[in-house]
Amino acid sequence: MLHLAQVKKKDLEGKVMLQLLAQQKAEYAWAILADESGVLWVDAEGFNEGTLVLIDLSSSQHVQRIEDATYWVLDIIKHYLGTGITPALLQEEVQRAEQWRQSLTLQSQELGRRTLELEARRDQIQELEENLKREKQKFELMVHQFKADLNGSPQEDASTETE
Repeated sequence: MLHLAQVKKKDLEGKVMLQLLAQQKAEYAWAILADESGVLWVDAEGFNEGTLVLIDLSSSQHVQRIEDATYWVLDIIKHYLGTGITPALLQEEVQRAEQWRQSLTLQSQELGRRTLELEARRDQIQELEENLKREKQKFELMVHQFKADLNGSPQEDASTETE
């Protein structure tokens, strides 16, 4: 795992004491480490006290690679600080994204509420359609019976008159 460290001391044997300052958590995410979080003694000649270095540590805290961090720091300045990206701007973007997320949540809830209302209205319409069908059937039955009664009554009267 990649760390940013500072050379604190050099001894006569060519070893340097490194104070771990930050640890890479993801490609563009770093976490500042507490002062007492880590000190390493490593064989690394050519680094003076105060120099910032990038070190790649294995999971067992063995140094796999060490290099001067000057170009890395300059690259950060070029890409992020040179373009006007400030912590305040980033905070504004975070707030804007949070407001957007909340707005989408409210819209989603409203859409869900409207969907439930439409489903309830559809159910009511289906129930009304079924009631209308039943009423229509009752009406048609009544009309049929009425016609049958009308057709049957004169015949009965005619048959009773001829007798």
